[in-house]
Amino acid sequence: MLATPAVDLRVKVEIWSDVVCPWCAVGKHRFEKALARFDHRDQVEVSYHSFELDPDAPHEQEGDLHDHLATKYGMSRAEAEAKHQQMTAMAAEDGWDFHFDRARRGNTFDAHRLLHLAAERDVQDAVKERLFRGYFTEGEAIADHDTLVRLGAEAGLDAVEAREVLASDRYADAVRADEQQARAYGITAVPFFVVDRTYGVAGAQPPDALLQVLETAWAEAHPLQVLTPAGGDEACADGSCSV
Repeated sequence: MLATPAVDLRVKVEIWSDVVCPWCAVGKHRFEKALARFDHRDQVEVSYHSFELDPDAPHEQEGDLHDHLATKYGMSRAEAEAKHQQMTAMAAEDGWDFHFDRARRGNTFDAHRLLHLAAERDVQDAVKERLFRGYFTEGEAIADHDTLVRLGAEAGLDAVEAREVLASDRYADAVRADEQQARAYGITAVPFFVVDRTYGVAGAQPPDALLQVLETAWAEAHPLQVLTPAGGDEACADGSCSV
């Protein structure tokens, strides 16, 4: 008898996000809450993909996030600070300690390249978490190579290799491929979750909603096969039984 080929029945979750996106950080923790409640969490494969909110951003930008928000949306600085306070309170419910006044804006392309290295070294989740915390909590310069090397090393990367990657153009094509795929999917805002290349979930949805998507994907990947031996008609249906 021929052996049945092994079938990969894992649920694959791909998450497009940027490391300077507050909703992406919130979405990460909300997804982790959903995953913790998922019965088959050990069979879920999670990967993060690159999405630059501002691909043309300079290495480091002038002005703080309050001014940036006020200018972008035509509001006063006081209104921008109030918006950030609301976001900070909301993020705290999901385990984050945001300090928008400390954040140092900059280009995130190299941070995304570092995350591709982290994926190959099986520490992508830890590096992603460390970059979020570095930017939103500690005011780290997210585009600075020395800073990226240090944060990456703290999350499990080899510092020498990380520095070599950042000094080269390695993973630049991978970042661009992620962004091309995002355009193909029609992704215009992040976070965006793609489950088994079938379901797309936009935004930092509540854990209950993300859990439901995981359960739906699992059920479709593992359809129930009903085996009825010949002559097996011992069952009731339509409100009656044939006895």
